[in-house]
Amino acid sequence: MKRLKKILGGSVYILIILAVTLVVVKFVAQRIAVDGMSMEPTLYNGDNLIINKISYDSNEPERFDVVVFPFSGDEGTFYIKRIIGLPGENIRIDDEGKIYINGEELKENFGKETIEDPGMARYGIDLGLKEFFVLGDNRNDSSDSRFASVGNISRNSIIGKAWIRIWPLNRIGFIR
Repeated sequence: MKRLKKILGGSVYILIILAVTLVVVKFVAQRIAVDGMSMEPTLYNGDNLIINKISYDSNEPERFDVVVFPFSGDEGTFYIKRIIGLPGENIRIDDEGKIYINGEELKENFGKETIEDPGMARYGIDLGLKEFFVLGDNRNDSSDSRFASVGNISRNSIIGKAWIRIWPLNRIGFIR
């Protein structure tokens, strides 16, 4: 009888742990793996990240946040990009690769190199009231808001903020 109580107690403990884990994964955080080079040198192919799914429940995404959103038409595949443009702004990239927000040059140092192809942003892109413009840090090897295949990202499509790198071990840390 004692043995049975011990086994049942252990089983209940394991079920509670599994339930809490399921709630966390479903509603709070999620592990994803980086697939590709579009965010180098910030994130590398094979890096494993935890995304914070509740970070934007009470706050809006900010410029330079690294966000995760689904690939159009495939809910199982995700893009990881950096927010450059905020709702209501006009984004333009000139032929020299300079980024302009509402006519003012954006000073940032996340881009790995000068943008060679401004895509649709060459002529200026007006963001809607709930839209964001995103770029990969590896600007010349990234499918991002410059191109029709990605376009502007709606606020509702952002799953969360890339929060912590958990693999590889020598690069563990918060993502900036």
